[in-house]
Amino acid sequence: MNETAFVYDGTLEGLLTAIFRAYSKRIEPTDIVLAENLQPRLGQEVIEIETKVEEAVRVQKGICNHCGPIVFEAVRNTSLSDDPAIGNIIFQFIRYAIEKNRPHNCSGCPQKMECGGVCTRTRSRSALNEITHPKVAPFVAANRAVYNERHRIMQFLRFEHLEGDLWFAKCNPKASVVPLVMDWFSARFNTQAFMIFDEVHHIAGIYEGKKWYLVKTESITLPEKAQDEAVMNLAWKRFYKTISIESRYNPELRRQFMPKRFWKNITEMHEEVKVADKALKQVNQSLDPSTSRCALRSG
Repeated sequence: MNETAFVYDGTLEGLLTAIFRAYSKRIEPTDIVLAENLQPRLGQEVIEIETKVEEAVRVQKGICNHCGPIVFEAVRNTSLSDDPAIGNIIFQFIRYAIEKNRPHNCSGCPQKMECGGVCTRTRSRSALNEITHPKVAPFVAANRAVYNERHRIMQFLRFEHLEGDLWFAKCNPKASVVPLVMDWFSARFNTQAFMIFDEVHHIAGIYEGKKWYLVKTESITLPEKAQDEAVMNLAWKRFYKTISIESRYNPELRRQFMPKRFWKNITEMHEEVKVADKALKQVNQSLDPSTSRCALRSG
């Protein structure tokens, strides 16, 4: 049997469409990936999956009917992972979860219908609880990684005030978690408009004061900063410096709890970034043969 790779567009609907095709065509693809993550094997057939919402909805209903809405919610959130193999991970998990809860025939049961209607085989147990199963463990790990990234964004997102009374923040997460934080921030901003831009996945979450929506964009044009932004920026840095305890300064512990990849978008860390960039530049210059004192001179 030839190996098959399904290529989808990176959306949840595209992934569910690919899973629908796998069931309808009775094919078990060896890969369900984005085009940029595909590395075709020798002799592998590559099939591009066109996203069809009606087919994706059928898979959604199937998961909810067999496994419950909680499992589908986990599938939806896990699909936001940046793991190149996330399509395969979700497909294998869904297959196992549905098969685990598939209706069965009790005619051959050794209890001979003496269970009193409390059959342990029909008792619905979520596949999410079987964290040691080889088809569940990778899914649970990816799901946990997405939620950890969501938690970091909720911690380290810093907004700045722009003209037009708009609050804006940038982030660079390892998973496309902006859809998972919009409800949380809109509940706290209440009627205040704001925007969150994901620099990595090129997604902007926009809240207009009543409802929020997502926009796919490569770049954005922003208004100028509000007049009070410089004062607020300085006040926040001063507050951060005031509450710090110099005798307990531990840079390694700080990098553990506040990954350095977030620093460029964190207000209180801008000075740290400038110092680190300057030190790195000096190191690079010292290693550059053209500027090193030990460099050999021709002639």
